[in-house]
Amino acid sequence: MAAARAAAELRALREHRSGEEIVLGNEFAEIRVCRVETRNGSRLLIEAPKSGQWVALCPLELESLTWQNAATFSAMIGTPFGPLLGHDEEAT
Repeated sequence: MAAARAAAELRALREHRSGEEIVLGNEFAEIRVCRVETRNGSRLLIEAPKSGQWVALCPLELESLTWQNAATFSAMIGTPFGPLLGHDEEAT
């Protein structure tokens, strides 16, 4: 049920894409990035085709990435597909 809901949400986001998609990759990963318009404003949709994972981030969430240091990103990479803080709360 959760997978179907996530797939429907991703389809809806893709339908509201604005502008061109950007693909970035190296020997470790590949991502697709595009701007999407939602009822709550613009988001950056980031998709990882290999894993099927995706996230849509608002401007504040994107800005918060600039507040981090290399250790934060290393911790995220060290526990892929898992929560950084030890618990996983689904956003509402």
